[in-house]
Amino acid sequence: MRRHQIFSSVGIAALLLGGWGQSLAAEPSDTTVEEVVVTAQKRAENLQDVPIAITALTAETLQNQRVGNLLGLSGLAPGLQIKTDDNAANPRIFIRGVGVNDFNPSTASAVGIYIDGAYVASPLAQLGSFYDLQQVEVLRGPQGTLFGRNTTGGAINVTTKKPTDTFQADAAAEYGRFNAINLQGGVGGPISGDKVTGRISGLYLKDDGYTLNRLTGNHGNNADRWALRGALQFKPNDKLIDDLTISRSESKGGSILAYNRSLMPATERATGPDGLCAAGYYTSGECTNVLGYANTSRNLYQGDYSFEGQDVVKLTGTTNTLNYDLGAVSLVSVTSYQKADRNDQEETDANPLGIITASYIAQQTTASQEFRLQSNGHTPLRYVVGVYGSHDKLSNNSQYDILAALRDPTVDNPSGADPAGSIALFGWPLTQTTKSYAVFGQADFDINDKLTVTGGLRYSTDEKNFAYISEAENGAIPIFAFKGSKTFSSVSGRLGAQYKLSDDVNLYAVYNRGSKSGGFFSGQTTEPADLGPYRDEKVDAYEVGAKSELFDHRLRANVSAFYYNYQDLQVYTTIQRNLLTVQLFTNASAAKIYGGEAELQATPIRNLDLSLGLSLLSAEYKDFTSVGNNYSGNTLPSAPKASLNGTAHYEHDLPVGRFIGQVDFTHRTKVFFDTANTARLSDPSRTFVNAQLGVRLSDGRYEVGVWGRNLFKETNIVDITPIPGLGFDILSVGQPQTYGLYLRAKY
Repeated sequence: MRRHQIFSSVGIAALLLGGWGQSLAAEPSDTTVEEVVVTAQKRAENLQDVPIAITALTAETLQNQRVGNLLGLSGLAPGLQIKTDDNAANPRIFIRGVGVNDFNPSTASAVGIYIDGAYVASPLAQLGSFYDLQQVEVLRGPQGTLFGRNTTGGAINVTTKKPTDTFQADAAAEYGRFNAINLQGGVGGPISGDKVTGRISGLYLKDDGYTLNRLTGNHGNNADRWALRGALQFKPNDKLIDDLTISRSESKGGSILAYNRSLMPATERATGPDGLCAAGYYTSGECTNVLGYANTSRNLYQGDYSFEGQDVVKLTGTTNTLNYDLGAVSLVSVTSYQKADRNDQEETDANPLGIITASYIAQQTTASQEFRLQSNGHTPLRYVVGVYGSHDKLSNNSQYDILAALRDPTVDNPSGADPAGSIALFGWPLTQTTKSYAVFGQADFDINDKLTVTGGLRYSTDEKNFAYISEAENGAIPIFAFKGSKTFSSVSGRLGAQYKLSDDVNLYAVYNRGSKSGGFFSGQTTEPADLGPYRDEKVDAYEVGAKSELFDHRLRANVSAFYYNYQDLQVYTTIQRNLLTVQLFTNASAAKIYGGEAELQATPIRNLDLSLGLSLLSAEYKDFTSVGNNYSGNTLPSAPKASLNGTAHYEHDLPVGRFIGQVDFTHRTKVFFDTANTARLSDPSRTFVNAQLGVRLSDGRYEVGVWGRNLFKETNIVDITPIPGLGFDILSVGQPQTYGLYLRAKY
């Protein structure tokens, strides 16, 4: 029944669009919605001609909404939710409820991240700063043909600004709450006529942090980042274009400082039905952690932290794209190298006692090569064929220090550790090497001037070699050693049809088969069986949609409805062993996901641009039992039943220049943060409203203004991590209300 309601809602939305559009047509204006060009099918095409659900965010949109990294995209596309428990790494991305809750570095996201056409494999590198961008495309639904494995949820395609054959320069400076300074800019132009052009851009971001350590008076969750990118374009003749980018960045802000919620009841009245602290008593002083600490403050931005750590992430990358025009076809080569280093010293327990602290140290390098042969022009048969290969190496040497306050110096072990009692410095050094290969192809064929059919296939294989050691006290107490290797192979593909109802209305229906590679679990464990290997995740996805531009191209209305059938969905859960909350990564037997989406853009009057995005979603596990826990029927994490986003942008001429104003918002309904759908590990509906007011001066080169984010001070809980065995939950919170001034310049 709910499935039919969602599909019906999409149809009703389309009818409402027609009515709204008729009212728009009554207002005479020569203004139209801006044409958007995307590269979702590895070639430049009009957004409206591509039979894929895509949200395209321009450089201006990203700047006005202050999208500083991948996390800032959350909620800006229908069904897109992104969270992290870290300052500078490991984003967890969900599109239409599809994603992975695991933060460990060997686990690939279900949403592929691509920068200038190169796959960013490492989660250590996926939270790098956004700056000097041309566009970001959010592709919803499996993209297993042209983008490959590990895109069962979708793909995010990031394009940086390219050099131009005329001089261009731009800069932006902001100052805001918490002494936040954000400086970024770029400059470029011809180096040797029109044969060689270049561009260099950079970013500097620093603030004091928004969380107070009551013990020291210092602030944490602070940012301290810089980044540089150089780009060269060689055009020795009219056939060859060679684009080279080299980037380097470093983030050395504070490690995440979270909020501690006490869970162990000290009185009968504070005891809930599950034996943990009842919801109304978390800050009463009648609930503590395992060592007796009680957090009695409701302020999510304060805590008693035993130390203030630092999360250091250093990223280096280079991408070279060659495009050689052979006439009817082009040969494209994309070569990429990425290196990520991380050292994060984390005060995990958010309390003054020695319960649990973490040291996350990892390094990951990835080298990849893709060759494509693709047709040129809009011929009746358009195709892309290619091969892909990559080599990825991960090294991890992380540790958890558990219950250091309870170590007994009188025992024979000099460290006082008791691993059997979960009291020790636990480490899990590991290495993983992955060799990936793929061959793929996709073709579009125009049967007539109305109907186009699409077919595509991809064969992928991952060879993974995994070596893991579980130990305590820096190897003085060995627990076990594990070595494993396995090859994971799959076939994914696409079959679809697009019907051109008119010059401005396209209908499409598509079937996608997607897969996400199996592998080995890289989290901390004392049980070899926890390491896997786990199996490939597979999905059969069905989608229908309509893309339209109505009323003299003043209204763009794109709607879609989808149904997913998942097999062996990869799931991250937590269970209790002794005093520890233990991570577990396994396969659910099945999941069903269906829903509908709508995206609207309109210009009802001159200089007023409106946009609205809507997502309705049902995402549930089916027949999923793990370690005696039955999750069947539960909602997937970070899968709100409804989400909404919108923007109103208005400009008006003034005697001194041009007024520019914008208001935007995101809204989502309740989300669960865990597989078990535990009530305390959920977050209710949230709405975030932002605004910007500015003036662009007469020559158009300069713009000054003010901005504010989270204007109505909505509670901003990003994630909740349960550690009930040690008597607390950890709440990761995003920035509170912020505001400031900005200055922009263009030359």
